[in-house]
Amino acid sequence: MSLTMALTRGLLRFTPTNTATPQTLRAALADRKPPAPVTRAIRRVARVERSVVNGCPVIRLTPKAHASGNHLIYTPGGAYVSPILATHWNILAGLIERSGVSVTVALYGLAPEHHVDEAYDLLDTLYEAAQAEFGGRVFVGGDSAGGALALGQAMRYRDAAKPPPLGVVLISPWVDATMSNPEIGALARLDPMLGAAGLAEAGRWWAGTSDVRDPLVSPLFGRLDALPPVYIYQGDRDLLVADAKLLTRRIAQTGGRAELRIYPGAIHVFVGAPWTPEARRALRHLGAVLRGQA
Repeated sequence: MSLTMALTRGLLRFTPTNTATPQTLRAALADRKPPAPVTRAIRRVARVERSVVNGCPVIRLTPKAHASGNHLIYTPGGAYVSPILATHWNILAGLIERSGVSVTVALYGLAPEHHVDEAYDLLDTLYEAAQAEFGGRVFVGGDSAGGALALGQAMRYRDAAKPPPLGVVLISPWVDATMSNPEIGALARLDPMLGAAGLAEAGRWWAGTSDVRDPLVSPLFGRLDALPPVYIYQGDRDLLVADAKLLTRRIAQTGGRAELRIYPGAIHVFVGAPWTPEARRALRHLGAVLRGQA
């Protein structure tokens, strides 16, 4: 563990945890900010185009140099209730710089006003368009809640016999919205960012009339066979690391390929802290994956 990661984690101890309880989650919702604008880091490496698909904003990022010809559909996290942050834009800038991948950023509708089915309707439309444009050179990926949406897409396309993504890239994915893993209690003492009770409430909002254990809400409860390669990047001071380990084991048990990289001392979505060596190492490997060289 690096000193910069330890300092970052220590500073986060002084930041309120929006997901600590259902009450703190509702308070954060009442003060919800608009989506963060595209950052300078993005504009340095990519051209930015905006559109509206199924009533949702969609941002297309095209590398200014060294384009690989591969494409990534990215769903940002935020417990399904918080909009995209500058952190997410900076993660994407790092990925574009290291891989030359173009990116579609899906700004899906947030809970409690919107629910899971609407998000997959949007992602289906974007995936079909990307497959037509890029000839099958399409990855899906996301962080935290967005990671569940990315994995859910791969499962959905398998079940519909659609062309699969080249791979699934997951940064600290939230794959069980029930928060029922028995290891979570011990991990809660280590995680300065997340709270299980607030996350479980957000999961119920997101599910709407569906069961929270529905695989499109909680992919950990779905069939995990016949998936494209899955690459997971996770810190061990993250409430969600136990489920990332379980996901990896279950995919391996089906004969599938799942690669889990755990970074000691790292926090939830640590890849968004590029001043740390842990984030830089993860971004380098992510870049190789998205270039098709991992």
